[in-house]
Amino acid sequence: MTTARTATPSTARAINDRLALNLLLDQGPLTATELRDLTGLSRPTVADLLDRLQRTGLVAVVGERGEQRRGPNARLYALVASRAHLGAVDVRSGGVTLVVADLAGQTLGSAELAVAEPGTDAAAHRAAAGRIVRTLLDTARRAGAGHLHTVAVGAPGLVDPATGRLQSTGELPTWHTELLAALDDLPGTDVILENEVNLAGRAEYRIGAARGRDDFVLVWLGHSVGAAVVLDGKLRRGARGGTGEICFLPVPGTVAMPSGTSCEGGFHSLAGSAAVCALARDHGLPAGPADDAPAAEAAVRAALEALGDGQPGGPFLDALAERIAVGVSAVCVVLDPGCVVLGGEIGRAGGAELAARVERRLAGLSPLRTEVRPGEAGGGAVLSGAVLTAGDAVRRDLFGEP
Repeated sequence: MTTARTATPSTARAINDRLALNLLLDQGPLTATELRDLTGLSRPTVADLLDRLQRTGLVAVVGERGEQRRGPNARLYALVASRAHLGAVDVRSGGVTLVVADLAGQTLGSAELAVAEPGTDAAAHRAAAGRIVRTLLDTARRAGAGHLHTVAVGAPGLVDPATGRLQSTGELPTWHTELLAALDDLPGTDVILENEVNLAGRAEYRIGAARGRDDFVLVWLGHSVGAAVVLDGKLRRGARGGTGEICFLPVPGTVAMPSGTSCEGGFHSLAGSAAVCALARDHGLPAGPADDAPAAEAAVRAALEALGDGQPGGPFLDALAERIAVGVSAVCVVLDPGCVVLGGEIGRAGGAELAARVERRLAGLSPLRTEVRPGEAGGGAVLSGAVLTAGDAVRRDLFGEP
């Protein structure tokens, strides 16, 4: 015989507290009556939880609302966003961008720091990491945050799901590893390391083009190419953290293992920034000599301005869409995500025009109908995803969420 189990009083209180805190986080200040209506809890239960949450410092009275009721004004309760602070860091090969945010995810301060290649000098790499950590802490202090509860870091490379360590798929600077070690040494601060494209995918899922979809793939088109895979509402990493490393996807003409840092093979050789710049020059469009992500972004924007009969913009975008569709079709016939979001500098620059052309070309390569959307999380998608990730971790700790 199976014995029915019911929640203990303490478990029920914890569940009710989490429910109320998440509502205050998502919908802003609420009255006790509004909380009762939204939660379905009784008046005494809501009064008890509000009293408890005020004593823990997570909730405070922030005003009154009386325009829709007779008698005394109703108190407005809000989450105390200053109860904890978090950091987010987007690590690139030439520097970092970082933000400090509160418990509600609101940005309080930000900074950018360029890092010149220190060469092989180990001390110089440690010094570069130290400068970044000091910049993060100085930004936090200026924002009124004395302590960072959690810092989420987005970096290129594989993040091993078993160890949480960063493994390079190319030639990442040594200061990347030194930075992670320096952040780990911060007392009382939890550090979360995640692949940068996975963070961008999380941002598109929560606040961007993939809202409301539990299955989609973000294809990142920037200096190199990559993907974030979300299936059944979960970010997929694979056994060694390599899910989405489509820069290594062999394409016709590949005779050896492709490289994530060169244009000598793999999908990277078709859709990475250097390949996009070369394609633009072939179509008579301006493309800077740097062949980097900003140059490729500028070339795509120039193509959008050169649409029309006899103009090079349309043929270039068609050729680029055909290249992108080669990699996207391989992803679709294996995963069938139903939706692909184009992100990164190139995807963002191409917008709806490039997405529509990729979708049309994809329909001729894959039997699985797939919608292609332009990304909406913007140029700060990695940082946005890092803020969301760090915020989730902080709330799990403070709210007692599973």
